[in-house]
Amino acid sequence: MTTTELRLELLWQLSNLNGVPGNEDAVRDFVLRELEGLADEVHVDALGNVIALRYGQGEGKRERVMLSAHMDEIGFLVSFIDDRGFLRVQALGGFDPRNLFARNVTVQTRGGPLPGVLTPGGRPVHLATPEDRKKVPELKEFFVDLGLPADEVRSRVRVGDMVTLDQKARQVGRLTVGKAMDDRASVFLGLEVLRHFREARPRHDVVAVFSVQEEVGLRGATVAAYGAAPTLGIGLDVTLAVDTPGVGPEEAVTRVGGGIGIKVFDSSMISTRWLVDELVDLAEREGIPYQLEVLPLGGTDGAAIQRTRSGVPSVTLSVPTRYIHTVVEAVHEDDLRAGVDLLVAYLR
Repeated sequence: MTTTELRLELLWQLSNLNGVPGNEDAVRDFVLRELEGLADEVHVDALGNVIALRYGQGEGKRERVMLSAHMDEIGFLVSFIDDRGFLRVQALGGFDPRNLFARNVTVQTRGGPLPGVLTPGGRPVHLATPEDRKKVPELKEFFVDLGLPADEVRSRVRVGDMVTLDQKARQVGRLTVGKAMDDRASVFLGLEVLRHFREARPRHDVVAVFSVQEEVGLRGATVAAYGAAPTLGIGLDVTLAVDTPGVGPEEAVTRVGGGIGIKVFDSSMISTRWLVDELVDLAEREGIPYQLEVLPLGGTDGAAIQRTRSGVPSVTLSVPTRYIHTVVEAVHEDDLRAGVDLLVAYLR
């Protein structure tokens, strides 16, 4: 078993960047800087995906392996500005409203970022009825307060501006905790894997894709996979680690610290079985900790690769993550290391 050194400060930086579906610019710029010297070709396609190609060894026939991790995070767009200057928002991605009460947010405007507060409409606890206190508000009831006069809000904010939840990444024991670990943890994996092949080339051609608009329907990876025409696909994403109080062990899906997840099933794909078996056998030979993952609901870029053109054998590697789709998504350093080690061993 290897003991790969992880540059966790890079993951912190990725987590702190803002980029909802369709507005991944800051993340894309960061990824492009990090890719310098790591790939033979790098380009950005019409949808905004970053595509990095690292050629394999030799002149003979090689597989063309596509890795794909998405750059976007769940967030909001401004959908309406009312007469008092409060903003209504359109969700981009799957939110649980119970996690959205009284959150600091940032609205990215043409003139720069504006701080705000996201909260649902209604009475505060001092005035709430017993029925009010039991109610979980719907997303349509939330608004953003910018603390500015209505005319100034209307002059600075426009419909379609990006709204993101505020949270700085930090270390909590052996967990890295922050927003957008879904899927910046896997963007991190992709960059670390390419760094391993800076000097020695992989066995096969590697097309590393950092995709856009995954949270609204795997859109970037669908386009990128069609263009890349891979012969093998590996999606890189996070998965549920419900290994916390209040949930039975049969619902945990994975456990943090237990190793990288090798996906068997989710609601978007059934991984190609021989690829699952190859990765399991390799992990066991190399002493790399892994977990087999069955996720009842959810999807990854692996599904987009699998269904491109006439079909591509595909699997997804998943980083176990606590508190997914909140601002305290938590990943374990041992699982990140196992993901890098398994990918490097497979591509080597």
